[in-house]
Amino acid sequence: MDKHTIKWLILGAGIRLYLCFSDWAHILGNRVEIATPLNSFKRVNEGVYLLKQGINPYDGDMVHEIPVILWILKFASEYLNSWLPILYVFIDIFTGCILYHVSKIFVRRKFKVQSEELQKYAKDTEELQYQPNDESTIPFLVLMAYLFNPLSIFNCAGLTSTVFSNMFLSLALYALVDHHLMLFLFSVVIESHRNLYPVILLAPAVLVFNKSGKVKAILHIALSFVVLSIAMFRLNYALMGDKSWNFIDGTLGFIFFYRDLQPNIGLFWYFFTEMFEHFRTMFLITFQMNATVLYLVPLSLKLRKEPILLATILIGLMSIFRAYPCVGDVSFYLALLPLWKRSWKFMVHNFIVFCFFVVSLCMLPALWHLWIYSGSANANFYFGATLAFSTGQIFLVTDLLFAYVKREFCLFNGQKIIVQGKEAKIVLG
Repeated sequence: MDKHTIKWLILGAGIRLYLCFSDWAHILGNRVEIATPLNSFKRVNEGVYLLKQGINPYDGDMVHEIPVILWILKFASEYLNSWLPILYVFIDIFTGCILYHVSKIFVRRKFKVQSEELQKYAKDTEELQYQPNDESTIPFLVLMAYLFNPLSIFNCAGLTSTVFSNMFLSLALYALVDHHLMLFLFSVVIESHRNLYPVILLAPAVLVFNKSGKVKAILHIALSFVVLSIAMFRLNYALMGDKSWNFIDGTLGFIFFYRDLQPNIGLFWYFFTEMFEHFRTMFLITFQMNATVLYLVPLSLKLRKEPILLATILIGLMSIFRAYPCVGDVSFYLALLPLWKRSWKFMVHNFIVFCFFVVSLCMLPALWHLWIYSGSANANFYFGATLAFSTGQIFLVTDLLFAYVKREFCLFNGQKIIVQGKEAKIVLG
């Protein structure tokens, strides 16, 4: 990294440190858009306190972080005391650095592929091709999109454990672009134990690490993932003083069975609040499938030549449809959008998505206040804003996918398609 980039890192860290040690930290840490039952600092702090007292933190229904992270935070709190927010800021800035290097390697590999296929490209597609300055501008845009996104800043200032999630996901992406299988498996195993949904990132891993298409390689990746998962379960079990397995139900079970109906920016809470109990199992399975396997096969087939885009879209979809989403999850995949800078020309819903994001994010705190404190609104108002926010994200993810497909078509067929003597417009239905 050059001195110019380091200055931006220092500025991003300074903003986060200022908010972490200001009155805003308490306010942000209590917002339902930022803190959920899974990532709340209060709940994690409660788990650390129970560990120090020799009490199993999973005997109740307050703590849902895995034992490994609780023990790390336990030791960190003993050494840092009131300076613990520095750890969260460091991890968040470290995540930005990883994403910067991910984009550097990604652009380099894109240049290599482009040089091999350049003769096949149509003549009028220069603006769709990666340019020499992209090797510096795209990584810089990715870094800026993560460091100075208000959602990312608020997530860090609220001291949510989503900063750990973003770090592990960034490590997984780094492992994908630089072809480090064990680093990828290590990152995804930990994050899957914490949040369940990242297990679907095995799909892009198969595309990256199995270029030959042999079943043997797929089995190797799957078996390695299972072995590391078992090792992680054993490690968590060993860290529990009373040798109890109830941490599984307190983490993965809590996510899958969706036991806490506290409102958030997702779609689960409203449906399961209103639903009759005898329909709960059917809708629970349907919602969880929607967040994991429903889109996995068709997207993997369509994007088999672009596993990093597949990973980006899967991260976006699980951020939208997961049981306990927060703005920190959204900020992570938004930072990956500059990787697809050369497809932006074909993204047609930018203004609509921007309006959805700005209006819904401004309305969420106001409607929460009207509902909970003023009593002049109800759950329908708040859910309407969360539904608008999710709709905006769906527009964004689908627009990115369609833009990529249009760019690939135009690269080889030209941007001007003539049908019966007239220029045709490319439309994907």
